[in-house]
Amino acid sequence: MVEREDPAVRLAPWATDDFWLLERKNEPAMTRHLGGPEPAAKLLDRQRRYEALSAREPAAGRMFRVVLEPTGESVGSIGFWEREWQGEPVYETGWGILPEYQGRGLAVVALRELLSYVAAHGSPTRETLHAFPGTDHPASNAVARRAGFECLGEVDFEYPPGVRHPSNDWCRRIRP
Repeated sequence: MVEREDPAVRLAPWATDDFWLLERKNEPAMTRHLGGPEPAAKLLDRQRRYEALSAREPAAGRMFRVVLEPTGESVGSIGFWEREWQGEPVYETGWGILPEYQGRGLAVVALRELLSYVAAHGSPTRETLHAFPGTDHPASNAVARRAGFECLGEVDFEYPPGVRHPSNDWCRRIRP
């Protein structure tokens, strides 16, 4: 049996020129598990939030483009941000790989890269990174599992704001 080599990706800080990627991630195929496409005004607001997050100190969180090496193609996004979860300060993460690049393990590799970044730059008061994919989203649940996250069980999670749905709470310690 031949072992599959993981693809190489790098995480590039979110920038003003990355709005096109938000537009691509807003297509129906990318938003099926997230409540559907958002209106243009919400995308512009999201772009401003991503830029502002990435302008703060690294421990506050970051948004990144996922860049395929060695071609330099932008294939998706990933990020992390601060939140309170069950009374504890934690980080939350979310990701999305464009449809034409899905199924290659890129999200798993990007999530592992993100974990390394959070371990190096995250706040010592936030010990865990959580992901909340919907229970009806097998691909994102598989990404969390393959990246070494532990499923803590099903939770009633709100995303987008005002929309509650069953999700899995995947958790990974940031540092050993």
